[in-house]
Amino acid sequence: MVEVTFAQLQGWLIAFLWPFARITAFMAAAPLWGHSSIPNQAKVGLAVLVSIVIAPLLPAMPNVAIMSWAGIGIMVEQIVIGLAIGLVMHIIFAVVQAAGEYIGLQMGLGFASFFDAASGTNIMVLSRILYMITLLMFLAYNGHLMVLETLVMSFQTLPIGMQGLNPNAFELLARYAGTIFASGMLLALPLVGSLLTINLALGILNRSAPQLTVFNIGFPTSLTVGLTLLMVLMTDIGRFLQSLFSQALGMMQTLIEAMAPLN
Repeated sequence: MVEVTFAQLQGWLIAFLWPFARITAFMAAAPLWGHSSIPNQAKVGLAVLVSIVIAPLLPAMPNVAIMSWAGIGIMVEQIVIGLAIGLVMHIIFAVVQAAGEYIGLQMGLGFASFFDAASGTNIMVLSRILYMITLLMFLAYNGHLMVLETLVMSFQTLPIGMQGLNPNAFELLARYAGTIFASGMLLALPLVGSLLTINLALGILNRSAPQLTVFNIGFPTSLTVGLTLLMVLMTDIGRFLQSLFSQALGMMQTLIEAMAPLN
């Protein structure tokens, strides 16, 4: 008869539960795995599978009881680490959504919006299109595999049971959120600049020749030029997204190293 002692059972639970907390928190915050269209059973199942696979590769676990204040503290620490890593990828996908908002407003597509169940708000159609393109490019570049590899390697840099986190890392994450506005405007700048020039020209034409119905031709002109420039932009968006993904992976690694406690 096979007998399992309480110490063995606790060791198995520790080896599974704490890595599972970090992985689950990451998948809840990441834009790919955390999407509302993916069933919760699939998310939990994937987190369980990854936790079981990487369990033999992890460093030695601390000898702390799960149902204790120290064990609860370790659990919260793993959740915070997973959420911080997942937010880095969420920021990257927010960049293209912000660019879609800028372009859509300048093209006159501010009214073309629908409810997004993932964010719980109304987003523009153009933002949704750019988001899906970015998601497909992310999968095409095997970004999901590189992100999972970085997450697994984080257990080496941030082992379970370390003495606290460096609070300066969260300031670094907050400052990195500025990438949403900087890179988003950089992506949308060619269209925004061109459409702004057209709107200024139409405004001057309306003031110089009031008898012309400039507003009747302004919207079709902005929409036609915007769609044409958007097709031109699509020919080079792959290079921009590749640079954006590389920047995100580098930032993810930097954030993991920055969260290590100070000696």
